[in-house]
Amino acid sequence: MEIGDCRNKSLISNLQSPNMDTIFLKLGGSLITDKTKVERVRHDVLTRLVEEIALARRENPALRLVLGQGSGSFGHVAAARHGTRHGVRDAAGWQGFAEVSDAAARLNRLVLAELLLANVPAVSLSPSASVGCVDGRIQTIATQPVQAALDAGLVPVVYGDVAFDSVRGGTIVSTEEVMMALVGEIRPSWLLLAGETTGVFDLEEQGISTISQANYAEIEAALGGSRGTDVTGGMASKVQSMLALVEQFPQMSIRIFSGLEPGNLAHTLLNPAEAGGTLLHANQ
Repeated sequence: MEIGDCRNKSLISNLQSPNMDTIFLKLGGSLITDKTKVERVRHDVLTRLVEEIALARRENPALRLVLGQGSGSFGHVAAARHGTRHGVRDAAGWQGFAEVSDAAARLNRLVLAELLLANVPAVSLSPSASVGCVDGRIQTIATQPVQAALDAGLVPVVYGDVAFDSVRGGTIVSTEEVMMALVGEIRPSWLLLAGETTGVFDLEEQGISTISQANYAEIEAALGGSRGTDVTGGMASKVQSMLALVEQFPQMSIRIFSGLEPGNLAHTLLNPAEAGGTLLHANQ
């Protein structure tokens, strides 16, 4: 389906207002893997996060959750080695494309296994099979499988992956890009970004409680890069894209918070408006 295409009448109601029980949650790649070491999972962190997701679902059975996981030291390292983000033009490039796909899927399978062990009914929806790009940007995305999974009480899981591109041949789509492309039709009330830090910091390393277009210019210089290898950009580019998203869909808010603090993920899932971290919202 074309992004923003409202011709599917079954989705019209979703486009009118956010679903207050639907939350998008991204587990950052630097949170669930050690991005300074190739394909190193932080198993203790991942297991705890999954247990907190299971707890939140038990506490709020009405919660409809779309989970995204960063590729961390799996997909990003392979993608950087092959330059896949910039395009695929020959046999060697397509070999690299396949290797990046395999690396991203390996981490996804590990995440799915942990979720299932915790009795979270998660299903993987590979972006490489559902996304179409034009010159590095998502142009089409299949939203019906995500909606069907939610309606069935499942937790659809998406992740950073390779994608076919009509200009570049192949490219990389980040977890955030995939989730942002889903927002228009799934209409979550919150997008929660769990990472290593407690939020976004200013130049004095003080936490910034809220960010909107009104104060972005003041804090832009404080936004640095990303620790480890990340082919999809650091904090500055992510904050910019997230602000553009909440301006487009002002009913949704975004919270950046730490997933390292035990209990913080469950609390944020159950009380996103009152949780800690940095809140991104549209100008009022």
